[in-house]
Amino acid sequence: VSFTFAKLKKVKETSFINTRKRICRIIKSLYNHYDFLLESDVLNEDEKMTFREISVDMEDDLAADSLNILSDYLMRYYGKKVMILLDEYDTPMQEAYVNGYWGELMPFISNLFNASFKTNPFLEKALMTGIIRVSREFAVTAASELYADSFGFTQQEVWEALDEYGLRGKREKVKDWYDGFTFGRRRDIYNPWSILNYLKFKKFSPYWANTSSNSLANQLIRRGNADVKMIFEDLLSGRTFWAEIDEQIVFSQLDDHTDAIWSLFLASGYLRLETYRMDEETGTDEYELALTNKEVRIMFKKLIEGWFAKAAPAYNQFIKALLAGDKKAMNQYINRVALATFSYFDTGKHPSKETEPERFYHGFVLGLMVELADRYVITSNRESGFGRYDVILEPREKNLDAFILEFKVFDPDEEDTLEDTVKAALNQIACRRYGVSLEEKGIRPECIRAYGFAFEGKRVLLG
Repeated sequence: VSFTFAKLKKVKETSFINTRKRICRIIKSLYNHYDFLLESDVLNEDEKMTFREISVDMEDDLAADSLNILSDYLMRYYGKKVMILLDEYDTPMQEAYVNGYWGELMPFISNLFNASFKTNPFLEKALMTGIIRVSREFAVTAASELYADSFGFTQQEVWEALDEYGLRGKREKVKDWYDGFTFGRRRDIYNPWSILNYLKFKKFSPYWANTSSNSLANQLIRRGNADVKMIFEDLLSGRTFWAEIDEQIVFSQLDDHTDAIWSLFLASGYLRLETYRMDEETGTDEYELALTNKEVRIMFKKLIEGWFAKAAPAYNQFIKALLAGDKKAMNQYINRVALATFSYFDTGKHPSKETEPERFYHGFVLGLMVELADRYVITSNRESGFGRYDVILEPREKNLDAFILEFKVFDPDEEDTLEDTVKAALNQIACRRYGVSLEEKGIRPECIRAYGFAFEGKRVLLG
């Protein structure tokens, strides 16, 4: 018995009712495939009636037992226990999390999976493919390590394929683009889809990344807190970071546990493992992680560009005004961008007056990194708990000006107006002497521009 939930990802259902119907329709199609059972003498009249009751609108208890019942019928017909193959089993859960009906879907899915895979006496074995380990959610056994070298092409296989296609000279570039996956203890696994398409078209492109909606990853970064976005700044800059990883990811933890996000990204193939260490004080394992490869890096850059698509004209004009030093235009366009995109970074959990603008301006800086990466090296620093955040844009070419941007949230205990907040931000730049590091690299003081950004809710003042 084989079926897939991949179609649910393509249709992108936004409600539990519609997702439930599509899952039941998939089950109904399975029953249609085996409708010859109705003509056999294996089923009695009551069982044939149950067979015919399988439908898009069947009751929850029948839906939960449907695969268990089908397994029983097939075992009696063939005289042997059944094998069930389910591809992309976790797609409904991802879509439910992204679209806000996770709580409604979980009891339905849990009952279906437990009856089909956990308590099914007619089951010989099952194979479920997906990015999330199932053991904590559904109490079934995951065994990906047994097939570690079967999920993709090994480096030796890729090298041999490149030789066969006369592409031996592209080895290192292919490795940069498509290597980096780890399964169990096996490293240097390549995505088959990307390699096959590269061999076919002989052109480097994010083939695998373009086959997925990446909606869950997009939402987790976009709505993530300041720490999540700052780590992504490091990742886009080619740096690594350390995190604790839990292979048994629970979707309900994604909102509150940052490490759960990185665990999901590692399981999804967005991150690769560099090395690990044990913290002797806590006894916990920590993992050094990086973006998997160039293909993934390009995918995330496109996602970040999409954050500002709604405000594209104003966002593009702000970039032009920033480079031109036009403060009046910068103020005009940054407020348009903020009004158009603030809600896009909102978690829906009533953020505070400090964390709401933080989510926006950290996302805004990620946008700058993507937009100006070819012209500037962008570094940032955040003073946790003070509502302050500074960004330095160092030009790659000597004929361009450098920029120091200080972001500060309005503090009514210290400032009377947003203008005071701007002055405090500029004073921070002067007192901390952020320009010294740029001057030491040969940039003249007159070529260093400093700007203070003050935030109060969705209102922004720049000076």
